[in-house]
Amino acid sequence: MSDAPAVRELRLVVTADDYEAALHFYRDVLGLPERGACASEGGRVTILEAGRATLELTDPHHAAFIDDVEVGRRVAGHIRVAFEVDDSAAVTARLEAAGAEVVAEPVRTPWNSLNARLEAPGALQLTLFTELGD
Repeated sequence: MSDAPAVRELRLVVTADDYEAALHFYRDVLGLPERGACASEGGRVTILEAGRATLELTDPHHAAFIDDVEVGRRVAGHIRVAFEVDDSAAVTARLEAAGAEVVAEPVRTPWNSLNARLEAPGALQLTLFTELGD
């Protein structure tokens, strides 16, 4: 058996009713670079780079704890997307101006990051986080 990981990439696939608005939001406003795109008869797909991917698994109790820290109440469904950014406050403002709904402004967490929560195109709940260091 090889020591190489069996999975090379985590790809989150989002079906957005307003494809153009979602593409603009994630590519042009959030700044995810376009890796590729293709079309089918009457349809389109765009693959955007999102940096290094991880899969964070949590139980319902800890998910409620995270929501309480970031938002003050349980708000996320079973999937939430988190993006590490250089300045979560500035990116939150930029995404709000582009149509995202701010659920909670940036807050310093017990794990020493600055986290904000938004509802974004494609019916995704986003956490934007900036690691604050020591």
